[in-house]
Amino acid sequence: MNNNSNNNPKTAVFPGSFDPFTLGHLDVLKSALKLFDKIIIAVGYNVQKKGFFTPEERMDIIRQSVNGLQNIEIDCYEGLTIDFCRKSGAGFIVRGLRTTTDFELERVIAQANTKMSPEITTVFIPSSHEFSFISSTVVRDVFINGGDIKIFLAEGVNLELYRK
Repeated sequence: MNNNSNNNPKTAVFPGSFDPFTLGHLDVLKSALKLFDKIIIAVGYNVQKKGFFTPEERMDIIRQSVNGLQNIEIDCYEGLTIDFCRKSGAGFIVRGLRTTTDFELERVIAQANTKMSPEITTVFIPSSHEFSFISSTVVRDVFINGGDIKIFLAEGVNLELYRK
């Protein structure tokens, strides 16, 4: 069933590796919450790739980051995002954009998703200027090298719990 109808809640999937979830992700999520009744934060993972944080750790970091926000679910998935959306009953995919490079990549993915599943709409949400430079890659690099990462993460998130 498509959640685009007026009788159903508007559910969106916010997919990503979230390795880790940053203030940039939180910024996009808060904007998406203004548009949708429910957001499923979907931690995508590939068992053949080793992420820095395990999927369980990523989900825990997200729980810490969204503490106090309503209408959010957190889940993990493997495979195509579009398949996860169908399984979840979501009619929308939320993608955050920081740069024009992000837009070009995301546009191609959105077009492929539309071809495979035209009933699911991708919505692009630009990050606020103050968060546009933050990426999970930068946060991991600062973390690995012992820098202060608190300025990149939601209040209350303590990545030191996950130091390996």
